[in-house]
This record gives sequence, C-alpha cells and structure tokens, in this order.
Amino acid sequence: MFRRVAIIGGGASAVALLSELVDRASGPLHLDWYTGGATHPGRGIAYGTASPRHLLNVRAATMGMFSRRPRGFLDFAQRLDPQVAGTDFLPRRLYGDYLEDEVAHVLGQSRSRGVDVRVVPFAADALVPEIDGVTVIQGERASRADAAVLAIGALPVRPLEGVDAALVAEGRYVIDPWALLAQAGSDPAPREVALVGLGLTAVDVLLELADRWPHAHFTAISRHGRLPAAHLPVSTVPDDDGGALLDAMHEAPEVRRWLRLLREAIAASDDWRVVIDGLRPSTPGLWDALPMPERARFLRHARWAWERVRHRMPPQVERQVLALEREGRLQRVSGRVTGARAFEGRVELHAWHAGARTPVLADIAIQTVGLDTDLRNTVHPLIRQMVTNGHVTPDPLGLGCQATPDGRLCREGTPWPRLFGIGSLLRSARWESIAMPEIRLQARMLASQMLEPDAAPARRRLASQPG
Repeated sequence: MFRRVAIIGGGASAVALLSELVDRASGPLHLDWYTGGATHPGRGIAYGTASPRHLLNVRAATMGMFSRRPRGFLDFAQRLDPQVAGTDFLPRRLYGDYLEDEVAHVLGQSRSRGVDVRVVPFAADALVPEIDGVTVIQGERASRADAAVLAIGALPVRPLEGVDAALVAEGRYVIDPWALLAQAGSDPAPREVALVGLGLTAVDVLLELADRWPHAHFTAISRHGRLPAAHLPVSTVPDDDGGALLDAMHEAPEVRRWLRLLREAIAASDDWRVVIDGLRPSTPGLWDALPMPERARFLRHARWAWERVRHRMPPQVERQVLALEREGRLQRVSGRVTGARAFEGRVELHAWHAGARTPVLADIAIQTVGLDTDLRNTVHPLIRQMVTNGHVTPDPLGLGCQATPDGRLCREGTPWPRLFGIGSLLRSARWESIAMPEIRLQARMLASQMLEPDAAPARRRLASQPG
C-alpha cells in the first residue's frame, strides 16, 4: 500500500477521497491535504453558495458521500429537520454544511485509525511525478509522497473567443458568475441582463438575480435555446436492467446508431427519464467503447441534448423559471455567441443561428456556460506547470487529462503508476465524472487501489510496460 498520499484540492472530491482513505486504513498512513487556501475546505465552488434558491439537482437520498453510509446526507438533513424526505431536492448550502461536518468527523477519527492528516492551507505550486513517487512543491518546500491525487475540481473560467478583454476588465462581461453573486446587491441594478448559456449554472444565476434585481429583464442565449429538462415530482426506477439496450449499444459504438437505439427505447417506455437514468451506471463503459472520432461527433452534435436530459432541474425550479418567462422577464434566444464588444455604453453580443446574426444588447452580460475542463489553454498554475513540463497530456477533445478508467493520469498515453485524478479531470476516460454519485464511486475505487497491500509493486510493473 501507499504510506504517504498527497491530495491536491479543497472541494468535495478531495473530501470524498480523504474520508474513504481514513475509513479504510488498516495501518499507518500519512495524508497531506493541500486545500488551496479554501476558507471552508470541502465546499468548493459547487457547494459554496449561501442562497436558499440554489438547490441540488439530485434527490437527498442519493447524495450520501460514502458507499458504507449511503444515507449520510439524508441522516444529516433529518437531524436538522425531521420533515425532510429522501425525495426532496435540498439547498446546496446544506450539502456544504454536510461536507464541513464530514471534514470535522474525519479529522477527529483519523488519529484513532493510525492516520496522520496534515492539512496544508495552500495550493501546491508544482508536481513532479516519477516511477517511484511524486514530489509536491509548495513555496520553498518540497515533500515526497508515494502517490498524489489531483482533485482540483473546476478550472478557472476563461472568456469565450471573440469577447473584448476591456469588457471583462470593466465588469460588463462577467466570466465568473459565482463571484458576481457573492457581491451583487440590489442597487444600482441593470435593466437588461444577458446570460450566455442556458444550463443549470444559468438557471442558478437567473433565479438569484431575478430576486435581487426585480426590474431586470433577462435574455438567455444558447445554441438551441432550450432549458434543462426537469425531474418528475416523484422518483422513477428503470423498467428493467437495460441489458438489451446496453448490449445493442456495445455491439455498434456509433453515435448515430446509439441515438436511434435510445429513441426506440424511449418510445417503448412510459417516461424517457427511466431510460436515461438506467444508462448512468454503464456510462463509463459505453464511453470507453466509443472510438475517438465518434467521441468528437458526440461532442459536436449530441452533447447539448445529452446534458440537457442528464443534468435536470428540480420540479420547483422549473416552475420558477417558467413563471419568469410567462411574466415577460425571461427571453430565450437560439444562437452561438461568437463575440462581445462595447456599443454605445452597453454590451453587444453576436449570436449566430441558421446562418443569420442576431445582435443582443444588454447592460451586463454574464457567462454561464458551466464547467471548463480544457487543459490546453488553462491558466490554472499547477495544471499549466504539469502540461508545460510534459508530466500530463491534455485530452485532445478538451475533456481533462488523458487518463485510464481507474483514474491514473497519462503522459503521451502511458499511465503514471503513482499519479491519479478524480472528478472533472477524468472526463476523457469516464465522461460522466462530475456529479457526486460518480465522484463517490471514484473515491472508493481509488482508496481500494492505494491501500491494497501490493499497490506499489503492481504500479511499478505497470509502469515498465509500454503504453
């Protein structure tokens, strides 16, 4: 087993791994946790919101962090409010409280389990992976670990191509909506607000600002102008195990064939959600079977539709959004934003749809396109160092790092024996890799790998084999 492990990142995926390692440790173990200076380690961006309007898009019963305690979050919520049900969509800030509670619990029990946890309240500046270990550099200090795990979560947001840098500097084109929400007041309030993107991030921003700016009108621009789908008021389960559909998809790993199979399965089902949800446990295997050209085709033509039905709104959130639309406060526009410039003291967005350009004028534009996983041009200092020095290879489609399905990061197709990733960095290998149920599974798998008695020799043998 690895006796010293460095965990890089201060969000939920880092907490999940930390907790699994402490819970499963059977001997002396040293964990160096680099939290990146987070004021409240564990919350990250996803669960750092304080707004009661920002809800989890997964029911409470399935948001437990650990396989051994699947009801962990629900039990936590019911201790605070016995009326909470497992089917409820609860505030994300409550999940942040749960994560902080878990951090305190893990740190409290670590000593009794023979685990030494060193919390480093700074970011790691550089990593140097080698066959027999990883060197972590922070400031002027270099520490040696048997293995390291990158659990960095979201990369820093970058403006879309064609956006005038002056607009960003002036704050009229906002690339970080969460920073805006942390400081936006009610006065003075803009009258015309443009949202670039129409996924779950856009919905969160819309609901919060619609409340703070009651006289503002919102124009949301996305490629197809469609809102995320909504969950049913009651939970659903698959009609069967989906075995026939999965077998057919594995037999023909082609996007067009898969779309046809999905349409047929949905037509034969009482509700399309049971078909989509039934694929969730098998998504990594399906993605692994898809050749690179087909992956690129999926990203070009089907990604928007998949993410719309896969990452859904709670029913009460859908009702609020549709109410804003009925009141005339929200307008949806179909188009691909290709640029933004200043125009007569306002922001002019260029949106193209069906070969025609539609200009959209606003007092402020807010970029709400969601998670950035493209390592090729990121400004994240640690990732930029590792890419520049050739320690990791970005996925050519912009989906995190080249990696193996079991979480090992790769250099030019060859996996490192002691350098791992969890969460968003693994989208290239697993596709579905950012929601808590997937992160929970990855944390369990990684902890098992790292703590198995022959982990280090096995990784050494793997490293000696050609990639």
